[in-house]
Amino acid sequence: MTTSSEQPRPRTSPAALSQPALSLLQRKDVIGSIARSWTTSYIPDYLGLVLLFLLFIPVNLFLTPFHRLFVLSDLRISYPFAEHERVPPLMLITYGLFVPLGVVTAWALLARPDRHKVRVTYLGLVSSVFLTTLITDIIKNAVGRPRPDLLARCKARAGTPTDILVDYTVCTQTRLHMLQDGWRSFPSGHSSFSFAGLGFMSLWIAGQFHVLRPTTSLLAMIASLVPALGAGLIAISRCEDARHDVEDVVCGSLLGIAIAWLCYRRYYPGLRSRGCDVPYPPRGEMVKREMKKAGVDSEGDKEDEESTIGFVVGEEEESEDERERLGLLGRGGTAQRAGRGANT
Repeated sequence: MTTSSEQPRPRTSPAALSQPALSLLQRKDVIGSIARSWTTSYIPDYLGLVLLFLLFIPVNLFLTPFHRLFVLSDLRISYPFAEHERVPPLMLITYGLFVPLGVVTAWALLARPDRHKVRVTYLGLVSSVFLTTLITDIIKNAVGRPRPDLLARCKARAGTPTDILVDYTVCTQTRLHMLQDGWRSFPSGHSSFSFAGLGFMSLWIAGQFHVLRPTTSLLAMIASLVPALGAGLIAISRCEDARHDVEDVVCGSLLGIAIAWLCYRRYYPGLRSRGCDVPYPPRGEMVKREMKKAGVDSEGDKEDEESTIGFVVGEEEESEDERERLGLLGRGGTAQRAGRGANT
């Protein structure tokens, strides 16, 4: 992994700002100040995390799932209920969220990267987990697919016909949450959650080690795959506990991977990029460059400027620096040869 003093220059281009946006950012009143703070800072990201958390509470506590009809003779939902799960919810949160957070924290303390890099890494990880959890719970309640152990949860009344479709009213289960959760099979929450956190960690480690470079060692690639392997084992355990079918686990895993990739790419370039270990520059810097390019004056943000020292954006700047360096070397070499000629 590279520290801030060794970071290569990422080749990124800020998104073009529309003329109304430029005009709004140029305003000197309160509205302009708010617009600049909103556009050039990460306040919207923090507010988004708060919103996701606030939405998760009612979705998880108050929404009831759609109760799909079922048949008591259906062997696919006749598995026994596992009282002790291989990966209980608390352990899932530990593996999928707290372990990646611990790894990032240890890296921040030991490698001493710049503050911006630490900030966006935390934001990407937490937003991946929160967004995945909310989307998974919404889909679970909307689909209402019975779990493989639904009949063990339901405890249907004696005498209920076994060869016709029945609904949840035939159930005698008194533990309401246990019964309602029997219709939240698709997609697997354990699978999506684990891949949202550990999958993000795999992407991040892969970027820090440049695993797609031919010169990268096999050990670095293995290190990047370990979190994903752990997420896969968690997903497999859901089939072993008869909490989910294979389809639930596969779709949940794909959902977690997709959102992890989306959240990672919001802050870091692709793994094939030469500077994949360096996040995109702070938004303030990108907006200022775009405004400068458009000939619009912007109020400088000293903190953002100091936090992005060493970042040079754009291939033209890189090539210009390289040409200048080669030119200096060439002149130096010519001077040395001239000196040796004079001595002889």
